[in-house]
Amino acid sequence: MSDSRGPATRALVAGMLLLAAGARPAAGQCPESAPGLCLARIFQDGMVLQRDRPVPVWGWAPPGARVRVRLNGATRQDTASLGGAWAVRFPPLAAGGPYTLAVEAGDRQVRVRDVLAGDVWVASGQSNMEWPLARDADADVAVPAANDPQLREFAVPHTWSAQPEADLAGGRWAPADPAHAGQFSAVAYYFARELRSALGVPIGIIHTSWGGANIETWMSPRALGLSDSAYQAAIGRERGRQDSIALALSARLGQVPERDPGLVDGKAVWADPALADALWLTLPVPSLWEDAGLPGLDGGAWYRTAFTLSGTEAASGARLSLGTIDDDDITWVNGSEVGRTMGYAEPRRYQVPATVLRPGRNVLAVRVTDGAGGGGLYGSPDSLYLEIGGKRRPLAGQWQFRVGEVSLQPDGQRINKVPAALYNRMLHPLLRFPIEGVIWYQGESNANNDAQASAYRQQFAGLIESWRREWAEAGGGGTPRDFPFLWVQLPNYGPVDTVPPTRASWALLRESQSAALALPATAQVVAIDLGNPGDIHPRNKLPVGQRLALAARRTAYGEDVIASGPVYRAHTVSSGRITVSFDTGGSGMTVRPGDRSLQGFAIAGADRRWVWAEARLYGDRVTVWSPQVPEPVAVRYAWGNSPRTPSLTNRDGLPAAQFRTDDWE
Repeated sequence: MSDSRGPATRALVAGMLLLAAGARPAAGQCPESAPGLCLARIFQDGMVLQRDRPVPVWGWAPPGARVRVRLNGATRQDTASLGGAWAVRFPPLAAGGPYTLAVEAGDRQVRVRDVLAGDVWVASGQSNMEWPLARDADADVAVPAANDPQLREFAVPHTWSAQPEADLAGGRWAPADPAHAGQFSAVAYYFARELRSALGVPIGIIHTSWGGANIETWMSPRALGLSDSAYQAAIGRERGRQDSIALALSARLGQVPERDPGLVDGKAVWADPALADALWLTLPVPSLWEDAGLPGLDGGAWYRTAFTLSGTEAASGARLSLGTIDDDDITWVNGSEVGRTMGYAEPRRYQVPATVLRPGRNVLAVRVTDGAGGGGLYGSPDSLYLEIGGKRRPLAGQWQFRVGEVSLQPDGQRINKVPAALYNRMLHPLLRFPIEGVIWYQGESNANNDAQASAYRQQFAGLIESWRREWAEAGGGGTPRDFPFLWVQLPNYGPVDTVPPTRASWALLRESQSAALALPATAQVVAIDLGNPGDIHPRNKLPVGQRLALAARRTAYGEDVIASGPVYRAHTVSSGRITVSFDTGGSGMTVRPGDRSLQGFAIAGADRRWVWAEARLYGDRVTVWSPQVPEPVAVRYAWGNSPRTPSLTNRDGLPAAQFRTDDWE
């Protein structure tokens, strides 16, 4: 049977099916100057090696080739195997540099220049770790001030695989300067900047994270307890799902252009107010286009709507609000650009000058670009409006819609939830590379319900133990089995508690995170005071990085610094009051500046009905009570998705961790 679809549509389906099958470039892309001789991609100009540990170097060459490697005056040799793999190891380097790493095989040569030795930390997790410095609350100050050539980041690209890979798909080392620092992980940058100040040695960050990823995708099949057949079945289900998505998109869209005909040589053709768009699709706005019948669509698409103005209104100018858009937009009114924004959590508010507006019909056009997952104008209906003379005109409703181009890649918001898919490609190739430790910020995607949040307890401990075991087994020789593992506990998020919650999945996940403190060389950053109830991506990453650095200085480097706020130790019940004692982290307890009294405590009696409690601080103890509960049996603090005003800290400003004394379901 012949295929009646157009060539672009057939290319769309073929491209998506190819990527769904795990197609990927060969390991060790060789430079044109030395065809056939390759280093693993982590070995690039400007790299940072882990100090004081043996230095493994590996790559690929023609089978049987004699490979010579030189570093810091020492030479090592190996013969490439039948598969082309070779590896050597050098003695430890003290902090310093720069060095040159030279590799030769016959007449082929590769040089890696400007190599430093210092401390290398892996930064991993999901979107709050991925959040770039350019979108941090202090970006206007932090990015221009970044000027430290001994602070460097290697960003691992978003990739996946159905089996463990020998090399990364790409990435490069970049220095912390104004030209590059904006793309660094904000949390990792602030963490590394603090360590640079405290230690005075080069710091390298290997940043491997993916927004929306769950914990299972960062674990090996072995760590997950999956047999090979069970794992391949999971991959097969995902491939089948993507096949269906590709075919459904082609059926709905018909011809899909290879290049966006709405944007030609920078000219916004589809923003022209005279354009006939009656035959376009219609989509409800606001909504994600996946929810409007286009599942799996990534790429660029156009929205159009019209509004009518009087002469007086047109002459006064307007303010346009489009709410939030996933991911990026360029917006035109009557063919004139009025604004553009990058980032899926950024509110769009644009001034529309009177010179752009006209009496009668006006056309609003928005081009949205989405890289993965949900796409489109997705904010609340009341966030879409045109404001003229202080009055808001709603814009929510049915808009004209047309796809300009489709990105040939699998659905990232599903791939990054497939067990081991990211581990195989974004972590496994790093296991031979010595590191100092790991910083981790993840859990949001595993806190969707109570069962998932409770399961995280075993999963998180399993991830830490498996990464340590697998790094030790990989043969790099430079990473101890109990390397430091530090994480950020989930911050507050969601509607602020008006009554003490009985159930809260984010609080349960925080408990699951805290349970991993039973493992050696671990530390937790409490961020219950740093979240934004209305935004899952709080912008103030500076204190997160600072607290991680304190945790590292104490846990990894043995410094006597205050790195933790108060932690529940024990409690007693007497005369209708509960007295809670704390480990204070080496610093006395106090009430957070600006708060008049302790808040965030709740108590319950045998009936398990929670009420807010009065609380008073006495040294390292807090006494709580309520006239509504004459015989209390349990107490909770900051226990909720978005707890009400948790105000207990130590004198160094580090917040107390949430706790509960009950084990009620």
